[in-house]
Amino acid sequence: MPQDIQSPSRNISKPARLWMRRWLILIGFLVYAMILVGGATRLTDSGLSITEWKPISGALPPMSSTEWTKLFDLYKQTAEFQLQNASMNMAEFQYIYWWEWGHRLLGRLIGLVAVIGFVIFMMRGWLKDGWAFRFGFLIVLGGLQGAIGWWMVASGIGETSRVDVAPYRLMTHFCLALLIIGFIAWYWMQLGQRSKIVSRVPLPALPVVLAVLIFLQMASGALVAGLDAGRTYTDWPMMAGEFVPQGYWASELGIRNIFENHATAQFNHRIIAYLITILAVVVAFVGRERSNVYGTNFLLAAIGAQVLWGILTLMNAAPLSLALVHQGLGVIVLIAAIRTVFRARYSVSAAN
Repeated sequence: MPQDIQSPSRNISKPARLWMRRWLILIGFLVYAMILVGGATRLTDSGLSITEWKPISGALPPMSSTEWTKLFDLYKQTAEFQLQNASMNMAEFQYIYWWEWGHRLLGRLIGLVAVIGFVIFMMRGWLKDGWAFRFGFLIVLGGLQGAIGWWMVASGIGETSRVDVAPYRLMTHFCLALLIIGFIAWYWMQLGQRSKIVSRVPLPALPVVLAVLIFLQMASGALVAGLDAGRTYTDWPMMAGEFVPQGYWASELGIRNIFENHATAQFNHRIIAYLITILAVVVAFVGRERSNVYGTNFLLAAIGAQVLWGILTLMNAAPLSLALVHQGLGVIVLIAAIRTVFRARYSVSAAN
């Protein structure tokens, strides 16, 4: 049975809610851009081009040929350069440097926008009913994301024996970005509740399971990207002519197959995609039985588009343009799934 509860934004004025939602939208778009730039940084092998973590002074790019030479010399000390890019010239180094520098600059910009907005809202007395904690939590997650980003880079510049960043660290970095954008979407929808009293129902399991599966699929996709596994098996629906490839499980790797085996990563990514598609159809059917209270039409269409684009990306060996669209669509699918969970939790009349 529906239960009437107080809205989290009940004591916040309409203008305040409007500006807070605008602020969340701005941060959300910046985080979305950050995810795409991060994807491009990985796919262009640019992530190790900056070998130092300087949160403040690092915001300025090299201003002279001397500074460029110093940075290039630091990169030459990495295993990636010595084993993969020994023939790289300065122009090629600058190309990968700008990708990583832009990625880090976006992170700094997001932090600045978040902190400035938080301070303004606090000074205006808008952060009531737990919103200071919610927004503060977002800022803490953003700071943690920066630290995890460096932890990821460190795995490829001497902390481990790897030539590239550790795939599981890349996955952690990406998953935290998804959590951040997920919380932003949820808070935005909470602030959109029009009345002080809203109806909440027991949360149906299917929309939650679907959202969790989509999150796991995105994490799986990060492993595929980290291993360049999307360029290994390019036939579909088979993998090198087999449904389960021979190299799916290497006994010497054990559980590390999940994080380090190309065949395992890509096969798991495919299987989760099939499960998501089936469950999405079930959730859409249940939603229509309830007058589409879950709002699943867009979600189902987005999942269909993502599946088709994923197959296209795979069969073309994951070129940068196709892979970035695939990643961008994935984030949209996740947000749509979160919206479905929200609508399953609260009455349609109480949310935008």
